[in-house]
Amino acid sequence: MAFIVLLGASCDRSEPFVGDIAGADTEAFKVYASGEADLSKGLPKTCILPEETETKTTSVPMNALASQLLEYGNRGKVLELSGTYRSADVRTGEPITLSGKVLLPKGRKPLRYIVVSHYTIGANSEAPSNVFPLEGVLCDLGYAMIFPDYQGYGVDRKNIHPYLVMSQTAFDVVNMYKAVAKYLEHTAYKPEYDDIYLMGFSQGGAVTMSTQWMMESILGMGDQIHQVFAGGGPYDVRATFNNFVETNSVNIAPAVPFVIQGMIKRYGANADMSKVLQPWIYEKMDEWINSKDYSVNQLRDMMATTRTSDILTAEAMDRTSDLVAELYKAMTENSILAQDWTPRAPVYMMHSMDDDVVPFVNAAKAKDKWTEANIQYNFGHYGSHMKSALRFIYSVQTWLKREDK
Repeated sequence: MAFIVLLGASCDRSEPFVGDIAGADTEAFKVYASGEADLSKGLPKTCILPEETETKTTSVPMNALASQLLEYGNRGKVLELSGTYRSADVRTGEPITLSGKVLLPKGRKPLRYIVVSHYTIGANSEAPSNVFPLEGVLCDLGYAMIFPDYQGYGVDRKNIHPYLVMSQTAFDVVNMYKAVAKYLEHTAYKPEYDDIYLMGFSQGGAVTMSTQWMMESILGMGDQIHQVFAGGGPYDVRATFNNFVETNSVNIAPAVPFVIQGMIKRYGANADMSKVLQPWIYEKMDEWINSKDYSVNQLRDMMATTRTSDILTAEAMDRTSDLVAELYKAMTENSILAQDWTPRAPVYMMHSMDDDVVPFVNAAKAKDKWTEANIQYNFGHYGSHMKSALRFIYSVQTWLKREDK
């Protein structure tokens, strides 16, 4: 997703809180930066908003939609805590230190946790620990919110991001939730209820459903999930790749090398990246993608194409090739829809039928597969991927105000 910085009220930063979080377990989640956002003054200047890819300019309707989120009863102060936690490589068991952000409604006991898995980012400056996430407007409704950076961002910036590597990212998300819950266990900010919300859009939608799978099927934590909100997600990586190839079109070009690198370098698919990506992009992977210096929007402009065949080699465009067969295997293993699992906790799933970034086939296949699940589907003509991102957050906000009075 392409996002832009929205200028507004500032978020003052200071030394880590002492009085505000009295009794916190600093051996769990370790805070290294803190601050406070006053939503009565508007969105903090570190907040980022979706930018319409069609215009490449700030969209007034986008700002209007964001304003609606704030006007819907969000007027209080929010504490921001950036910190680190421990996770591990799911294949080797090697310990990993990762980072993320926690938002708390200042001076109020939260109702529940909301664990938010973020959309696709390119620059480290876009990582949750470095911004005020737009979903943070939900915090003032009375929630403790958790925003993992994911591997490859925040304090782990030097490493390659495991894009759409399902098990690893889901495991990292769960570990941040556990670390934060332990951190706040004996403080005034321990939520009233133990069950949690999971939430995410775009890449975050797929990560959210993978996190639900991880908690329900692998970790025995399914009873801790109160409700899941998933929007615009690539739940079937193979189907998403096929759409890129069949249409020879990709609205946000960096998505292609993100997927390929995630499957090969971080998941271990037996394929040679130099045979998958055209030389002009393969040779720029470290400078453009892995440096984490450029936003998705900047990378899209630098790549300057929407043609899949400009990015993939002829062999990678041939879905009958041995090369693609190897990619298919990895993509299938990292697709939540390919798992022998049906969601148990209730899910709200939204996807625009006009989505120009993540093909609607992902949502359609989810509905076909999960016929026995407790899922409320909201499919409609909601405009572009970027517009539906804001609509998704607004829908979650409406749901929370209605259900958690």
